Amino acid sequence: MKYSGSLTSKGQVTVPKEIRRRLGLKSGDRVEFLVNGRSVVVQRAGNTEENVFAKYAGILGPFPGGEQGRKKWLRDLRGHGDQ
Repeated sequence: MKYSGSLTSKGQVTVPKEIRRRLGLKSGDRVEFLVNGRSVVVQRAGNTEENVFAKYAGILGPFPGGEQGRKKWLRDLRGHGDQ
């Protein structure tokens, strides 16, 4: 697909809605421009301070059986049985 945006006199570009959706961009997010000859790739900038999994924390609710249930599950998973 091909998308276009317009350049303002200040050098700002409007990123088309479909591109923002695909990249998961929202207001204030940073993007990177990767130059390859006469082509440029725009991608979401990596943020090394942000935990990319943080948004999934707690999504499944508490572990069945609480802390003891989690420990038993890990022991079973590792093949240690009921030690």
